[in-house]
Amino acid sequence: MADDDETRPAAAQYPRPRHPASVLEAKALAHALRLRILRLCAGRELTNKQLADELDSDPGTVHFHVRLLVRAQLLEQTAVRTGASGALEKPYTSTGRTWWLTNPIAETGPAAAMAPIEAFRDEVLAAGPDSVATFARFVLHLSDDDVTELDERIIAILDEYVETDHERRHLPAHGGIFVLHRLAPIPKEDPPS
Repeated sequence: MADDDETRPAAAQYPRPRHPASVLEAKALAHALRLRILRLCAGRELTNKQLADELDSDPGTVHFHVRLLVRAQLLEQTAVRTGASGALEKPYTSTGRTWWLTNPIAETGPAAAMAPIEAFRDEVLAAGPDSVATFARFVLHLSDDDVTELDERIIAILDEYVETDHERRHLPAHGGIFVLHRLAPIPKEDPPS
C-alpha cells in the first residue's frame, strides 16, 4: 500500500508538522538581536566579530546572544578556519530549526511578540528602501477560525519554498514576515450635544 504522502498532491503535504518550542528555544527567539543573528547565519557562516560588525554591536553582547542560541541548538559552530590575519576563527551557522517550531511567542509571553517585528524593521532599514521587493497591507474581518485557516494556508505556501530553498541558493536572498494582528478599536465619537 502506498504511503499517504506519495498519493496526495504536493500541495496537500503542506503545511508540514511543527513541534512545540522548548522553554530555551522560546527564550532564545524572544529577542530581536538574536533573531537577526539567526537570519545572518542562515545564508553564511559568520564569526562573532563578523556578526558584531554586521550588527554594529559590541562583540561581548553578540557573544552572549550567540552562546544562548548555541545552547538552544538554533545556531551551531562550524569547522574552525584560518582568518585573513592568520588567526583561528570560529564561525557559526543557523540550524534552520526555527522554521519548524510552533509559535514560540506563546511560550514567552506577549512582550516577545515585538521581537520579530523589531528584527524585521532593523533588517529592512539596514538593507535600505530599495530592498523592498513587494508588500501587501490589508484589513480583513476574521473569526478565530478564519485566522487559523489563513495562517495555515500561508504557512503551507512558505513551507514549500523553505523545503526547496537549497535549489535556489545561487539567487539573491529575500526576507519577509507575515504578521496578522488585531487592530486597536477605533474610539467612538461622542454624539454632538
